[in-house]
Amino acid sequence: MLKTLAVALPLAVVAYAGGAKFGGETTHIASQMMSELCGDEAPFMAENQIAMHRMMSDMNIAPSGDVDRDFSAMMIPHHQGAIAMAQAELRYGRNETLRRIAQEIIVDQQQEIAVMRLAFDQPSASTATAALVRK
Repeated sequence: MLKTLAVALPLAVVAYAGGAKFGGETTHIASQMMSELCGDEAPFMAENQIAMHRMMSDMNIAPSGDVDRDFSAMMIPHHQGAIAMAQAELRYGRNETLRRIAQEIIVDQQQEIAVMRLAFDQPSASTATAALVRK
């Protein structure tokens, strides 16, 4: 039951979010995916679709007039998308070489996000979280 829910819930989210944008076409695709994919493939694909949709949405920014700020504003969600996809690989992947690459992606992308945020004196996510915990 829990495994079915773990597969169905992410696909439902993708179907709902995509259906609103693409007139229901994604609902059909998600339903077809559910019937064709087996094992860990369905939740892996669903998580990646969610990560891609969020990344693309978050990268869609209004220009600020500052190329460096705009670069960071678009690259941070791009890196966050890569982290989410790498986390899905670690959850579901079995190839040790790819799992090691996924671990490196997570570390590297987190470091680059922190540097981009520091470049504009923005608190990093871990700093902001720590500040919230202290309150």
